[in-house]
Amino acid sequence: MNININNYYGDNRISTALLLAAGMGSRLFPLTKSSPKCLTLVNEKSILERLVNNLKTQGFKRLVIVTGYKNECIMDILGSSSGDLSIEYIHSPLYRTTNNIYSFWMARNIINEPFVLFESDLVLNTSLLDEMVYPDKIAVAKMQPWLDGATVSLNKQNQVTMFHKGTTETYTDIRYKTVNIYSFSLSSWRAIVQKLNQYIAVGNVSCYYEAVFAEMVANKSLSFESVSFDSKPWYEIDTINDLAEAEKLFPAELKTRVKLEKTYA
Repeated sequence: MNININNYYGDNRISTALLLAAGMGSRLFPLTKSSPKCLTLVNEKSILERLVNNLKTQGFKRLVIVTGYKNECIMDILGSSSGDLSIEYIHSPLYRTTNNIYSFWMARNIINEPFVLFESDLVLNTSLLDEMVYPDKIAVAKMQPWLDGATVSLNKQNQVTMFHKGTTETYTDIRYKTVNIYSFSLSSWRAIVQKLNQYIAVGNVSCYYEAVFAEMVANKSLSFESVSFDSKPWYEIDTINDLAEAEKLFPAELKTRVKLEKTYA
């Protein structure tokens, strides 16, 4: 039976994206000495340019970027729009002393609609977002040796049952790595903002936003349906080695390769 995904989800397709790009990208130094991590080139095209192209192809209309380190570089390159995609900025002056939970919290007043959350170190095949443009989804991938960070457990309905802090502890169930792309309905976002406010109010600004998700999933005030990212290429770029691996998955476009071949012939 073939199901048209647009009919299945009705008119709930999301057209707003939130990008967290405040960090210093210290593990990519010296590439990040004079520009933020999202401007790192992956075969002649930056992570940011690739993401913006992903969003435009998927029909997004609004992009909100939380900036911090070298924020002027991002603003100078993107400006206020790219094609039909409008672009807005929130600057986090505390980017040196806070983590992504604080950047996430800073979007609480500017976004009042369903949206998709992205980290600024991801490169991916655009088609992987086909299901992520609908509310309350989480992108996941089967564990691989190169992956680290938060994992989740899923039930038979592909719903997240628990978040786990890392990938180093011993476990018996099947774990899936979070790809750091999430979508939210407006009701979920409003509930998340309430919890974020509690964390920030007590000065808990150095943890990851997954701590909030973990608590809310555990008490059943938030739910996610998983979307597998195993079918097409994607990569999270934190280190120089990560960049080298990403460039294997995302080769230069044909025009670029031909130009380089002519240059060095």
